[in-house]
Amino acid sequence: MSMSSVEPALLEVYKRAEPLFVSGSGCHVVDEEGRAYLDFTAGIAVNALGHADPGLLATAAAALESGLIHVSNLYRTRPGEELARELVARSFADRVFFCNSGAESNEAAIKFARRWAREASGSDKHEVIALAGSFHGRLMGTLALTDRPAYQAPFQPLMPGAHIVAADLDAVSAVASTGRTAAILVEPVQGEGGVVPLPASLLRGLREIADRCEALLVFDEVQCGLGRTGSLFAYESSGVVPDMLTLAKPLAGGLPMGAVLLTERVAASLKPGDHGTTFGGGPFIAAVALHVLRRIADPAFLATVRANGEFVRATLTGWIGSGPVRAVRGLGLMWGIELDRPAAPFVSGALEAGLLILSAGERVVRLVPPLVIGRPDLERGLGILREVLA
Repeated sequence: MSMSSVEPALLEVYKRAEPLFVSGSGCHVVDEEGRAYLDFTAGIAVNALGHADPGLLATAAAALESGLIHVSNLYRTRPGEELARELVARSFADRVFFCNSGAESNEAAIKFARRWAREASGSDKHEVIALAGSFHGRLMGTLALTDRPAYQAPFQPLMPGAHIVAADLDAVSAVASTGRTAAILVEPVQGEGGVVPLPASLLRGLREIADRCEALLVFDEVQCGLGRTGSLFAYESSGVVPDMLTLAKPLAGGLPMGAVLLTERVAASLKPGDHGTTFGGGPFIAAVALHVLRRIADPAFLATVRANGEFVRATLTGWIGSGPVRAVRGLGLMWGIELDRPAAPFVSGALEAGLLILSAGERVVRLVPPLVIGRPDLERGLGILREVLA
């Protein structure tokens, strides 16, 4: 019996596409009927090294052979400590906290910001500002800072002290000037909000507002970080340094892992017992994440991402004004194609044509292929998409 005909047992909070995938290799996944699909989704920007990457599989196998998959954070293990040191060495940060997902990373950052603010200024300083178009997660804190009213409505009341403000410096300054703001949380490239790179001038202005109002600037790089924009961290291209930065999606190559990178200024306010995680940074998953980080951080790897990104830019720019395409936005291998009509039919059409793509809001097609994708697969995938859009 085909698995597709089995009565579902999973909670249907996702409307899953019909193919049942059974294997993957490189930038392709294969369904139970043996049909291969070119993957421009990468598990929602997760599979940076594609599928069945030999180095990742070898690293995972070696980590499994140690027999030390999990011991909890009551004890020390080497892989997590090595990974934290490497993230610190490659970033602005002094300390790292590991968890299991992007939403958890952002929840932790909210808690850390409130703890820091309480230590510095007292309990009134607890509010968090996010920008219009933001998506920071679906847990009770992050949901309050995610600009999706339809997602929020069934779960009211949400976390108090959350403000979603227009991406305008005057608007942000007006809210922050009350003296109650603990943090400003922002995606340097908004993902779910339509693939919108925020101008460096806006990020610089947010840094100035945070400093002036004695608040923290937190960058959510869950989707745009770790090589996706062509630099290891998205903040690098703006020259704006945050106080905290959250990571997840590609960090462990498809295994669930998140992280918060923070300065000593923030870390000094946190004490044992202020936060916790059972699984975060365990030895098996951290060993895999260390391999992924080193691969992505290689300058030659990042240069290839940038070169392929420029190829995508040049190709997509030529589509503007043709058929439904109205605008294109992106960096590196993170692109949004804004349409004059809903994107969902084109996502379905691409699937039928053997190409996996995403939407980002109602009228944006999103492309986030594996960072290891080669030019031939890029050309073929864009060719399929061009035909679907036509």
